[in-house]
Amino acid sequence: MTETLNADFTERVVVDTAAMDWQSSPSPTVWRKRLDLLGGAESGRVTSVVRYDAGSQFHAHPHPRGEEILVLDGVFSDEHGDWPKGTYLLNPEGFEHAPFSREGCVLFVKLQQYAGTGRPHVVVETDKAGWQASGVEGVEILPLYSAADHPETMALARFAAGASYPTHDHPRGEEIFVLSGAVEDAFGRYPAGTWLRQPPGSAHAPRSAEGCTLYVKSGHL
Repeated sequence: MTETLNADFTERVVVDTAAMDWQSSPSPTVWRKRLDLLGGAESGRVTSVVRYDAGSQFHAHPHPRGEEILVLDGVFSDEHGDWPKGTYLLNPEGFEHAPFSREGCVLFVKLQQYAGTGRPHVVVETDKAGWQASGVEGVEILPLYSAADHPETMALARFAAGASYPTHDHPRGEEIFVLSGAVEDAFGRYPAGTWLRQPPGSAHAPRSAEGCTLYVKSGHL
């Protein structure tokens, strides 16, 4: 059965995940907050915040069209390794694992949004990686993924207190997840835990009075 949630990419969407209740998953010790969904309830294209209780595990499963994970808290594990807070993972098509968490963890997860054969398996330890100048005073970038033969770009952006970014457009859309602090634009203020999706052709000028760190994905809608 096909389900939809925030599946119209022409619409601007803002979700305060802190105000959402946790929902059950196929595992009794894994919980989720779904932000968008298109397709089957357990097999569709989906963006979620996911929580693993301490000692929890999930059955082995493949990832058609890939998987994207940012570890927000705790330690996420599978048979390939232990991934602490700040780890960014891209698991390509055909990847299979049986994830678990000994101490519990919280993840930002995007399923079926890293499609294409021959894609690399990517691991970025963002707590250890070097930030780069963005060309805008007070704003730094930590690249996570880009490839010449695929349209999407993923990165972290860090705003110092009082920093602002000039107005810019997003011909193929943009998603933001606020990891810390708060960011603002002409449409509103978005504290930590906010998920924001800007449609193709949109434009904005983000700024942060207190400073913030953002996950940003663009070019994929």
